[in-house]
Amino acid sequence: MGVPEYVFGGFIALGVCGMLFIGLPWMILHYISKARSNSALSEEDGRMLEDLWRSAKTMERRIETMERLLEPEGTVIRPRPSTTSRGDMN
Repeated sequence: MGVPEYVFGGFIALGVCGMLFIGLPWMILHYISKARSNSALSEEDGRMLEDLWRSAKTMERRIETMERLLEPEGTVIRPRPSTTSRGDMN
């Protein structure tokens, strides 16, 4: 008195349908949300980027001051590149 073979086939079909209609969409949506969350900067990275930006701006001002001090009075000053040509945001 065994279990008919079609019962095992039904369990297999039910498992395949469950994986196809529940497991696959869950896995796709899971990795989409992981990719979106990893694309943003962490708080620490954001702070580090802000510090680097401030340091770069400070260095740029110092270099401009040094150039002004070191160039003789009669020298024609070459034009500085605009901020948009260097890719600066601000």
